[in-house]
Amino acid sequence: MDRVTGLFPLWALLISALAVVYPALLMPLKWAIVPLLGVVMFGMGVTLTPSDFAATVKRPVIIALGVVLQFLLMPLIGWLLTRLLALPLPLAVGVVLVGAAPGGTASNVITYLARGDVALSITLTSMSTMLAVVMTPLLTWLYVGQLVAVPTADMLLSILKMILIPVACGVFVNTLWGSRLGELKRVFPLISIVGVVLIIGAIVALNQPQLSTLVLPVVLAVILHNLLGLAGGYMIPKAFGFDATICRTIAIEVGMQNSGLAVALAVKYFSPAAALPGAIFSIWHNLSGAALASFWSRTGRPR
Repeated sequence: MDRVTGLFPLWALLISALAVVYPALLMPLKWAIVPLLGVVMFGMGVTLTPSDFAATVKRPVIIALGVVLQFLLMPLIGWLLTRLLALPLPLAVGVVLVGAAPGGTASNVITYLARGDVALSITLTSMSTMLAVVMTPLLTWLYVGQLVAVPTADMLLSILKMILIPVACGVFVNTLWGSRLGELKRVFPLISIVGVVLIIGAIVALNQPQLSTLVLPVVLAVILHNLLGLAGGYMIPKAFGFDATICRTIAIEVGMQNSGLAVALAVKYFSPAAALPGAIFSIWHNLSGAALASFWSRTGRPR
């Protein structure tokens, strides 16, 4: 199971290639993007308990710093990149959406592999996910609202349905029956991987006719967005005097986004082209995260 989920970037690349060659096979999945994200979020909820959220009381300063950097750095970096690279409007909206999204669930696994603070990573992911109900629509409106109509209230309700309700249901199920789920809980990461891979395939297929003109600028934007987020997420806590374990954890949390949410919102409220940055980010941040985790794991656990 772990080997299958660990090969996520490969599966994502393979389905992207399939979508380019045979787009008609995956275009019909457009309707399933939002429901698939709900399944992924439920799977995240099944790994959490109320005590994960209670952890914010024990380390309020670190949690606050991580959440502030999540919603300050990534949207700002994304917006600056859209201006610097002069991205077409749909791509610019997509990059900002990725930046305004909460931390991705893969960050918890990458933090574990990088010998970071897994409990802190889970708490930060949980907190940013809950706050995203308000912050993601608000930040999207702030950065691109002057360029394109942003249905802030509708986006808020959609995120409530796509994230908050599925996660809450997952936490509820885990709280009541977690001890009985046993091996079934190990299947949820695989289900999440399948869901994200299908979302990526659908987005690439929908954008296939214009990929030749879109792919280069969006790949460059995605790579820079992720790397600058990782760097800022590490260096700023370091400047405040936090130890390397916390810096690693916050860097991974800030640099790895819930790009599935960005994809779902882009398809629902903007255009398939606006969803392309999120789809590519899903592939890239797992590759960069795995490489960073490999490097940090070889350097040993910070003292």
